[in-house]
Formats: sequence, structure tokens, C-alpha cells
Amino acid sequence: MQDWFFWAAVMALSVGVVAILLQAYRRGDASSDNDAALKVYRDQLAEVDRDLARAVISAPEAERVKTEVSRRLLDADRARQTPAANSQGKLWPTALALILATVAALYTYDRIGAPGYGDLPLADRLALADQAYRDRPSQTAAEAAAPAPAATPKPDPEFVALMEKLRAAVIARPDDQQGLALLAKNEAQLGNYSAARKAQEHLLTLIGDKATANDHAGLAQTMIFAAGGVVTPEAEKHLVRALELDPVNPLARYFSGLMFAEIGRPDRAFALWEPLLREGPATAPWIAPIRGMLQATADAAGIKYQLPAAKGPTAEDVANAGELSAADRQDMIKGMVGQLETRLSTEGGPVEDWAKLITSLGLIGEKTRAKTAYDKALSVFQADDAALGQIESAASTAGVTP
Repeated sequence: MQDWFFWAAVMALSVGVVAILLQAYRRGDASSDNDAALKVYRDQLAEVDRDLARAVISAPEAERVKTEVSRRLLDADRARQTPAANSQGKLWPTALALILATVAALYTYDRIGAPGYGDLPLADRLALADQAYRDRPSQTAAEAAAPAPAATPKPDPEFVALMEKLRAAVIARPDDQQGLALLAKNEAQLGNYSAARKAQEHLLTLIGDKATANDHAGLAQTMIFAAGGVVTPEAEKHLVRALELDPVNPLARYFSGLMFAEIGRPDRAFALWEPLLREGPATAPWIAPIRGMLQATADAAGIKYQLPAAKGPTAEDVANAGELSAADRQDMIKGMVGQLETRLSTEGGPVEDWAKLITSLGLIGEKTRAKTAYDKALSVFQADDAALGQIESAASTAGVTP
């Protein structure tokens, strides 16, 4: 009902503005020339009186001239009060232009505006972001509330047996750094992020001040995955420490940007992500999620930005990617895709994010999850033909179209 009141008010104001503009134009067009004529005729009458006083002209001649000028003065005044017929012909194009401009404005607002949405000044938005920052759940609470991880292929029985032995070995030697590192890595690969997080936390406690920026950023990543994609205060502390040790650490910058995006500060998220996208390398696991979110982030921040076309990896990119093992790269990619999947399933997002999720799931071989995301996206964007086209294209790439 509130929308009806809103649109009724908008239409009334629009009609009123158009009417006022037309009336002003009508009067201005009809009287502009006549106002100048009135001034000339009044000046002529005064000049006749001056000529008569100086005996330049005779009284009868002065009377005759004043009669003629007065007649013209009255005609001009009547024309000023009543629009001329030819002004009506000029009025219709102007009226049509005003009406079309009004209709275009209403259509544009209906497409990209927010009817019924309350005022939200910048100060209030910043206050809400600060509140969201303070209200973030703890790591324990976030892990408890995190959705169950998506089903993964059943591991090889031999691998399962090795994991049981590894867990038992770490219990027997809890301060074995090599065992803890191996346990954390393999628990994460199995999707057991809470267990991986505990192993990594204990490992960093043992390493102490010798922990590197990558150590802190890696732990923060595991904590975020365990929390279902939420950057908790505990994870943020490790991101801050990683950036203190290495201000350009890409993983810490990516997840710091994610934190700002989650609390409603797209401006700060953009400031972190846009340089990361430019720096590359194209094979870095954070590039795909950044490309999927950066345009929407810029739009939300009111930043004029056009997402550049994706480029293939260069020889240098491939060489840089070689610094990570295949298992590490696959683990990071799966984690980031899972994070995007969790966010979209709980909070929703733009069609570009859904298309990216469907494509990414297909590329990592998760056809069932890609099909589930595809069906969900069809339901979310069922009334948006343009969005449905993007979703169908992504599903075709992922190989999950009916």
C-alpha cells in the first residue's frame, strides 16, 4: 500500500511540475516580444510630449501621433495578456518534450531506484557499518552457526587410514610442528575446517614470534572457512598481524576486503580488491572471487568503474602459481568457492555472483552443487530475463543445463 501512496505522490508532483513549466513557457513565449513593444510605445508617448513642449511639432500633429501610439500600446498589451495563435503551435513540441522527459525519469527510477526505501544518509550508513563490525560473532559462535559443508567425494580408504594414524600421532606428540602442519593441511582438504583451525592455532603458538605473514594469513583463511565465510574478530587479528609483517600480503588483503564488504563498507573493500586484481597474477586463487564481486562492490560504493576483461595467464603468472603445490591451489580454490556458495545461499547476491558460482563449481567438478546453484538462481531471478540469460550461459559452461 505504501508503494501506491509513493507513486501517487510522484505522479501528482510530476504533473504539477510539467503544468507549471508549460504555463511559464506559454506566458513567456506570448509576452516576451510584447513587453519590449510596450516599453518602446511608452517611450514614444513621452517623446511626443517633449517635442510638443519644445514646439517641435504642432498640437494637432502631437495629438494625431499620440492617438496612433496609444492604439498600438493597447494592442500590444492585449496581445501580452492573450497568447498569440502562433505561440500555441510552438507550445505542443515543448509539452511533448516535457512529458517524454517525465516518463523517462519515472521509468529510470522504477528500474534502478528504490521505491519505498527510507532515507539513509552517509552518516547513518557509516554508523550501521560500525555497528555491524562490533556485532560480528565470535569464532566459536560463527563455527556453531555455520552451515554444514557441502558433500565432498568420499576419500580413499587408504587416505582415511593414514589420517587416523596422523591424528593419533599428533595427539601423542602435540608439539610436533611438522605433524601439526600436515594435519591442518589434510583436515582442510577433507573440509574439516574447525579441526584444521585448531591444529593451525596450536602450530602458530609453538612458532611464536617467528610466524610469518603467510602463517597468519593462512590461519585467518582457515578460520574464515570454518566460520562459513564470516571474518570473525579472531580471524581479523591474524589478518592485521599478517599485514603488519607484510603490508602487501595478497591473501590478507583479500580477506580484509571481504570483511569490509560483509559489514557494509564497499568503499574500503574496493580499495583493497581493485589493486589486487590489477597486480594479479591471473592464476591466483583470489582473482576469480574478486572478479565476481568487484563490479557490484564498486556500484554499491558509488564508484565509477568498469570491470576489465579477463586475461589469460602469462608465463610469469604460471611461474608464480608454481610456488603453490597443486593440492594447495586446489584447496584454496575450493575454499573460496565454498565461501561464495555459503554467502549466496544465506544472504543472496547479484546475478554476476551466481553465474560465477555456477561456473566455478562446474570447473572444479562439483556438478551436483553447480546444478543446485543453477536451480536456486533460476528461482531468484525468474522475473529478470537479462539475468536469466547470464545464468543459462554459466550453466552451459558448467555443463549442468537440462
